[in-house]
Parts: sequence; C-alpha cells; structure tokens
Amino acid sequence: MQGIRELLKNGRRGSNREGELRADGGETVERHRETDQSILQSEFVQSLPFWLPPFLLMGFFVYGAIGWNLVISFTDFASLTLPTYDPATFDLEMYRQAINDPNFWTAARNTVVLLIVFTTLCLVVGLALAILIDREIRFENGFRTIYLLPMSLSFVVTAKVWAWMYNFESGMINVSLRQFGLGGLAQHWISDPTTKLAAVIFALIWQFSGYAMVVYLAGLRAIPDDHYEAARVDGASSWRMYRRVIIPQLRSSTMGAAVVLMVFALKAFDFLYVMFGTNPGPAADILATMMFREAFASNHWAYGSAIAIILFLMALAVVGPYLYSEYRRGEL
Repeated sequence: MQGIRELLKNGRRGSNREGELRADGGETVERHRETDQSILQSEFVQSLPFWLPPFLLMGFFVYGAIGWNLVISFTDFASLTLPTYDPATFDLEMYRQAINDPNFWTAARNTVVLLIVFTTLCLVVGLALAILIDREIRFENGFRTIYLLPMSLSFVVTAKVWAWMYNFESGMINVSLRQFGLGGLAQHWISDPTTKLAAVIFALIWQFSGYAMVVYLAGLRAIPDDHYEAARVDGASSWRMYRRVIIPQLRSSTMGAAVVLMVFALKAFDFLYVMFGTNPGPAADILATMMFREAFASNHWAYGSAIAIILFLMALAVVGPYLYSEYRRGEL
C-alpha cells in the first residue's frame, strides 16, 4: 500500500511539473511547432521544386541577358576592344546616335508598317476562314489542318519556299502569270523596292493567318447558339448578324491573336535574313535586321544593343497593355 501511495504521489508531482512547464511557455512552443509544420505542408512550399528552378534559369538567361544588354548599350563597346563597365562613364550616346541615324528611322518605319499591315490582314483573313469553317462544312478538320499547317513551318523553310516562288525567271508566280497570258504583271517581287516589303508581308500572312483562324474559331464555338437564333428571329441577315451580334463578342479573341501576331512581326528577323541576308535594303530593312547587322556584321556592339533595347521596349508596349487589361478583367 505504501508503494502505491508513492507512485500516486510521484504522478501528481509529474503532472504539476507539466503544468508548470506549460505555464512557462510550453503552449507557445507547441503553437510555433504547429505553425512551422503548416508552413512546410503549404502548397507554396511543396510547389517550390517544380517552379523555382525554371524561374531562376529564366531569370538568369532571359532577364539577366536583357539587363546585361542594357548595360552594354550605355558603353562604347565596339570592335574587339572590351567595354569599361564603370557607371561613371555610362551615357546615352548610342541612343542619341540612333535618333540621328536616318537608317534607324527607315528600319523603324518598316517595322511599324509590317506590324500594322501584317497583323490587320492576318486577323481579317483568319476571321473570314473561321466564319466559313464554322458553318459546318464538309471536311472541316481537313481544311482546318491545311490552313494551320503553314504555321508549323519555321521561318527558314518559309523564306526559302517564297524566295523560289518570287524568282523572276523560274518562280511559280511569274511562270503562272505567263502561262495565263499575264506576263506583263510579272515582277521582280523581292528585288524591286516598290514590292519588296509587300512580298514579305504577303508571305507572312500566308504563314500565320491559320493561327488567327484557330483563335477565332474557338471564340465562335464559345458563343451560345441562342445568340444566333435570336438574331435570325429578329430578321437580321447573315452579314448584319455577324457585324452587330457575333463579331463584337470576339473582342477577347481579337486581342489575344493580335498580341501574338504583333510579337511574331517583331521577330521576323529569321525570314528576312534567309531571304535577303544581313542587308535587305532600305525598302525591307527592319529593326531586327539592323540590330544584327550593326552588332555582328559591323561589330558595333553597343549600338546594336541600343537598337535591341528599343525593339524590346516596342515588344513590351505591345504585350504590356494586353496583360494589364487581362489582369483588370481577372483573367490573370
């Protein structure tokens, strides 16, 4: 009996000590432990191995390269002499040189023309194709594949094909015109300054209008059938129905496709380089080809970097407002 009393007494002492420990902060320690465990088990921490490595790689190789390019544009880096990365010597001389360079303004004008005309005509052709395919025609999948197929080709392949097609002597376009008795319309399409940029734009429209078609087709299929039926009940013709009811509902599709097409237009360097080399001439020179020519052909590294930064700002001016509008609408 005495041993049992001792055990009970020791148990009470242990419980009293535990209460004293808890009174001294044991509950706080336990709460901190639970908080740490909940943080480690959160979705953010558990997702780190999946998104953090590519985020760091992209930050270093993409945004780090852009930052370094910006720094080079503040120097006088040219030829084989190494630049001095001294902030005290940084200036905007290369940007002033671009502003006073008539070749820069010619390339900038061609870039803007290519951007606007190419994007607008691609959207128009893509919308027309999407409306035709949306009318449940036979072999819809086949036509959709045919129209989208050119986009799967690289700029290099497309440029080679169209360079052959535009050839004055043996190109398919001029040969076909002569076969139909229209030889007077045959042109030096890619050597004549009056038709060079138009020929480039036409080839790029052929390649990318299928992308606009797919985007618009998805937008058309998302519109409820009730809207079509309501317009028909009101007596609207097909033209009036699409113009007043259907096309206004494709605003989101138009914005998305336009941004992607404008970015592709700014990246048309591959096409022009394969077709014309480093110097397409004033009629078709754009900022991308001028940047490459100044940096890698003339070794004017700082000047080429300044042109690249201007081109990057143009791309940012295209993408930035779209991302902001999507964020305001809650789509991002």
